Amino acid sequence: MKPLIVLLGTSTISFLILKMFQGVLEPALSARIGMAAMLLFTAIGHFKFTKGMAMMLPEFIPYRLKVVYVTGLIEVAAAIGLLIPGLKLITGWLLIVFFILILPANIYAATRKVDYERAVFDGPGLKYLWFRIPLQLLFIAWVYFSSIQH
Repeated sequence: MKPLIVLLGTSTISFLILKMFQGVLEPALSARIGMAAMLLFTAIGHFKFTKGMAMMLPEFIPYRLKVVYVTGLIEVAAAIGLLIPGLKLITGWLLIVFFILILPANIYAATRKVDYERAVFDGPGLKYLWFRIPLQLLFIAWVYFSSIQH
C-alpha cells in the first residue's frame, strides 16, 4: 500500500507543480516522476529490510542477500533512467520485464506468509495477492503508458 501512496501522491504533486511553473500539462512526465519516487522508496526497503526480503526468495536461489541488494540497485537505476529522456524507452521496457520477473517472489512470499519488514513468517499470506497482483499490473501499465506509449 505504501508504494501505491508514494506513486499516486508524487505523481499528483509533480503534475500540479509542473502545471504551476511551466504552465503545461505533462501527465507522462508526472507519472514517470511518481514511478521514480516509488522505485526509490522501494529500493530503500532492499537495504533496510534485506533479511526479510531475502526470505521472499526460494531456498534454491543462491546468494539471496546479494540478489536483494542488486534488485535494490536496479530500482535506483530504473528511477534515474525514467527521468532521462534518451533512456526512458529502454528503461520502461526493462522495468516492465523486471516487474514481471519479481512477481514470482511476491507469490512465493505470500504462500510462505513472509513479513519482510519484521523478517518473520506471520505475514498476511495469500490474501495479500488480491492486492499485490493487481498492483503489479498497475505498475506495468503505468510504466507502459508513461514511458513507452505516450
